[in-house]
Amino acid sequence: MESSVRIMVIGSANTDMVVKVPTIPRPGETLLGGSFVMVAGGKGANQAVAAARLGADVFFVGCVGDDLFGTRTRQVLADEGINIDGLQVDPGGHSGVALIAVDASGQNAIAVAPGANMSVAAKHVDLALDRAQDLGCIVLQCEIPLPTVAHAIRAARSRGVPVVLNPAPAFSFQPSAFSLQGVACVTPNETEAGALTGIEVQNAETARRAADRLIELGALNAVVTLGHRGALAATSDGAVVVDAFSVDAVDATAAGDCFTAALAVSLVRSGTLSSEHAVELTALAEACRFASAAAAVSVTRLGAQPSLPTAQEVHAFLASGPRTVTDS
Repeated sequence: MESSVRIMVIGSANTDMVVKVPTIPRPGETLLGGSFVMVAGGKGANQAVAAARLGADVFFVGCVGDDLFGTRTRQVLADEGINIDGLQVDPGGHSGVALIAVDASGQNAIAVAPGANMSVAAKHVDLALDRAQDLGCIVLQCEIPLPTVAHAIRAARSRGVPVVLNPAPAFSFQPSAFSLQGVACVTPNETEAGALTGIEVQNAETARRAADRLIELGALNAVVTLGHRGALAATSDGAVVVDAFSVDAVDATAAGDCFTAALAVSLVRSGTLSSEHAVELTALAEACRFASAAAAVSVTRLGAQPSLPTAQEVHAFLASGPRTVTDS
């Protein structure tokens, strides 16, 4: 019997408008795409749905506009069994919207109009934390105001709740305005790790240097995702590369969100995530393997939230003996 996992996700909720195209358009270029789909998205909502499908009890904190997109977002999250008491409605703003082009290899280019996401404030975080009990962790991203993210980290730290921070999209790191103190695990990709540390991540060696720097900046654990090359998991005791799985990618949208959510669920479920000390490296690597499997399943499907797998699907994928990209 799997242990109970209670997670609060604080972040963005968008409506994604996805066009499948042969290649990502260059500036000034118009391409005729093959298909269009409108689905629920936003990094925060994606991670909330991913965690819920993986068996977590999820409390979502965010903000939508008083419009059709906002109404639809609330319904989609509620239908996933997510507690939306912390999802506020901003009557003066529009709901977040993302325009996404996906090429034949599954890579994407995304433009976001954040709208009401930028109204998520410290007061919303405090209200939600006062209501929630026995949280295993709080998951954060950076599609809401950074002062709110920073406040949430401090508030979680004062309550002894571990924080998993996905510092996405990439932003210019300013130590005077933003700190990784109180972050149990930070999960940047190569670009985000570079923005946080000033170290250009090109391979496992530079990823290790960036991860070490993230730990120096206050994070207890760091996981740098490397796309098809896997992920580098690091603590103050060492680092290990966890290989990615080999699949036929259709759409990489939300793969990073799926990875972060699955990592958080796995760590909380194992009882190893703490706001006070690092996870044992072997346990962190095992959580990364589960997260990599979840992300691998997600990229075989089109769309953000529609692509996110259930726990049963991830376990079945792992049981099938999938190949990693380094297998011969």
